[in-house]
Amino acid sequence: MSPTVAIVGRPNVGKSTLFNRLVGRRLALVDDRPGVTRDRREGEARLADLRFGIVDTAGLEEADADSLLGRMRAQTEAAIEDADAVLFVIDARTGLLPADTPFAELVRKSGKPVILLANKAESQAGIANVYDAYELGLGEPIAFSGEHGIGIDELYEKLREFLPDAVESEDDDERGEDDPVRIAILGRPNAGKSTLINQLIGRKRLLTGPEAGITRDAITIDWIWRGRHAKLIDTAGLRKRARIDDKLEKLATSDGIRAMRFADVVVILLDATIPFEKQDLTIVDLIEREGRAVVFGLNKWDLVADQQGLLKDLREKATRLLPQVKGAPVVHLSGLAGDGLDRLMQAVFKAYETWNTRISTAKLNQWLGEAVEANPPPAVSGRRIKIRYMTQIKARPPHFAFFGNQLNALPKSYTRYLVNGLRETFNLPGTPIRVSLRTGTNPYDKGRG
Repeated sequence: MSPTVAIVGRPNVGKSTLFNRLVGRRLALVDDRPGVTRDRREGEARLADLRFGIVDTAGLEEADADSLLGRMRAQTEAAIEDADAVLFVIDARTGLLPADTPFAELVRKSGKPVILLANKAESQAGIANVYDAYELGLGEPIAFSGEHGIGIDELYEKLREFLPDAVESEDDDERGEDDPVRIAILGRPNAGKSTLINQLIGRKRLLTGPEAGITRDAITIDWIWRGRHAKLIDTAGLRKRARIDDKLEKLATSDGIRAMRFADVVVILLDATIPFEKQDLTIVDLIEREGRAVVFGLNKWDLVADQQGLLKDLREKATRLLPQVKGAPVVHLSGLAGDGLDRLMQAVFKAYETWNTRISTAKLNQWLGEAVEANPPPAVSGRRIKIRYMTQIKARPPHFAFFGNQLNALPKSYTRYLVNGLRETFNLPGTPIRVSLRTGTNPYDKGRG
């Protein structure tokens, strides 16, 4: 297991910029305003021959333990506790501030190796303030710039000294056969996504509370369920784009959509007390276009009075309004109480298996013959459309190619008939199905046109 490094410091000193540089991608949101990062964000960092886990944290601030700021601080303290080393970041442009001192004391008391970075030292004013950081008692500061890469060599030397286990061996790039299933939790703000993940993993890993929009970054957590490896991805709540006026929330929304694109299965978490708004349909359309498997989670089920009526109504609406993911499982649960979580994960892994389905060419063509005989394609300009052959060209999601003549004129209604038949016959509920129509001879029919 690779060592872990936590990035800590007061708000707006450049922690997320440093995180992005070490990870090599813009994973963490960056903005000039303080307090953008609220939860711990984890990534895989590479620096020359070093490989280690990196954790971006919320800015340290004094606050009541029960307040949002207090809960953010608790998450940062937990990150320090779990880390093998700490990068303590100050802002060299503003110089040392009184707020830096108590948090330097907190880091020093942790007993973890500490590397002091005087960030934003690209200017003359910044360089002049670097050595004020000696007052913190954390050793020699490194004049650094996360944005411009200044001081990276000195940071590398310190990390190599403190984390000998981070030096990459020749075998580190080899991946195991059991790749984790990537599960993204999407939904509107305050649907209970972070609370659900905390219940699944059995600890308060993610920041939660009654305030809508607490989660801003897409947070990925490694987890094992019944021996199956998974990556749980918590995302910011998705709202209608017309309502997103704030620059920061636009960033968070695009971050959630990007997380969905890297997922295998997407759990659409609905608040059962206000189910199925138009925004949920939009989210499903996005997921279907990206070709991800879908599971609906009805959260806060314990607050619903007419449970049977609501469940029946929602399943009917899902079938009628979302034909592109017909048969997607609908699981009722309570993330807060921990009810229905096992049912949810069974549905998720079943959806993953369906998404990976491969069907033999012989079985497909036997079905095709029966389907065409039962309902022949229509005629175009007096000439009947003929579908001669089909095969599956890929999975994840299942993608089928049909071969024949004049297929470019095949009505969409007949294509839907074929998709629905495939879904029903081969048990493909809830997964997007892709279809390609190819006019010409059967490439697998040797010697015959």
